[in-house]
Amino acid sequence: MTPEHSHHPDAIVERLAAGSRPSYVRDFVYGGIDGAITTFAIVAGVVGASLSSGIIVILGIANLLADGFSMAASNYSGTKADIDNVERIREIEARHIDTDPEGEREEVRQILAGMGLTPPTLDEAVESITADERRWIEFMVTQEYGLAAVNPSPMRAGLATFVAFAICGAVPLLPFLAPYVTPSLLAGQAPLALSIGMTGIVFFGIGAIKSRWAVTSWWRSGLETLFIGGMAAFFAYGAGWLLRSLFDVAI
Repeated sequence: MTPEHSHHPDAIVERLAAGSRPSYVRDFVYGGIDGAITTFAIVAGVVGASLSSGIIVILGIANLLADGFSMAASNYSGTKADIDNVERIREIEARHIDTDPEGEREEVRQILAGMGLTPPTLDEAVESITADERRWIEFMVTQEYGLAAVNPSPMRAGLATFVAFAICGAVPLLPFLAPYVTPSLLAGQAPLALSIGMTGIVFFGIGAIKSRWAVTSWWRSGLETLFIGGMAAFFAYGAGWLLRSLFDVAI
């Protein structure tokens, strides 16, 4: 099997010098799946209630804008909260190092001992880490609290979520929107069937793509995401049909 990156000494130096970079894959997958599911849920629910395609388009576009922005804002706030928490922990550790350095050194010693280090290597490692306060604090942040030393940008995380939500969420609407743009484009076609097929492709595609950052095979990840999206659509369609039956919505 070919290694994911080179282990030549020069390549290692260059890679480590570049440092760790935050990933926004989670934010994009999160927004994409939610966008496709919620928009198709609206489509399925409105069709289940036997309402017009115009209502589907109006509610769908409203969902893309309002829910997409809400998702982005929530992700922005959540990411920022994580970063603020890391900064809070850094301040706490800096204060502890200043007021009780020996106690903090003992914490470093016990953490390293738990990793299997023994004297004299243990003593040398403790001395090396605690010789630089910045390195000492980062060690405690990652090893004592289990927090990430490198955090993503809240703005980029929110933007990735919104873009993915808008792109993937627009797909279920296309068959219903097309007649308003080009009346003859999908003439004679069943818009719901096309929407189901196109949305299924989006679900499977998102799952297949995210498998690149997982140990699951692409087809298994794709089918898993397709199943999750399909269940959401099924319940939405069933809810629309049931509510129409209960309240006898006029068509």
